[in-house]
Amino acid sequence: MLQVLDPYRVLQVTPDAEPEVIQAAYRALARKYHPDMGGSDLQMAKLNAAWETVRDRAARARYDREQKAATAEQMAQPAQTAQTQGHAVHERPPAPTASPPRRSPRGRPGTVLDFGRYAGLSLGDLAIDDPNYLEWLERTPIGHRLQPEIEALLARSRPTNSRPEHLRSRFSRRR
Repeated sequence: MLQVLDPYRVLQVTPDAEPEVIQAAYRALARKYHPDMGGSDLQMAKLNAAWETVRDRAARARYDREQKAATAEQMAQPAQTAQTQGHAVHERPPAPTASPPRRSPRGRPGTVLDFGRYAGLSLGDLAIDDPNYLEWLERTPIGHRLQPEIEALLARSRPTNSRPEHLRSRFSRRR
């Protein structure tokens, strides 16, 4: 079973949420992150593990007790260290590490998409594989930030002779 760091955070609820609220959050997130709906197996596994932890009242109470005990132990540990060394402890939180830039598995240039059916592919991949999707994407709200890059890729991939109007896809933009 996958160990979840904080099931309440994964389920996007507060620890004092009612069981019905937690169940509703799980169902809504399951619809969103299910692999058949564009989510990933890992996202769904995390969601299921979080649900397993808090769906049963007894299991949820056990998890809450363990978390409370672990928090109390962490709070007591720096105080004991400070007393034995004779000075106050000033711990810094670990510095956030930058995640490495994502790359297309095919090595083509462009921003790598992290949503939809083409998640993990770059805009360069899509310019070759499905240019109609890129034309559609640049017109959607989520694609507005990618519009200059999409236009540049499509301009490079379009032949100099434009297709006749009756052969164009119904999703392509009229120019």
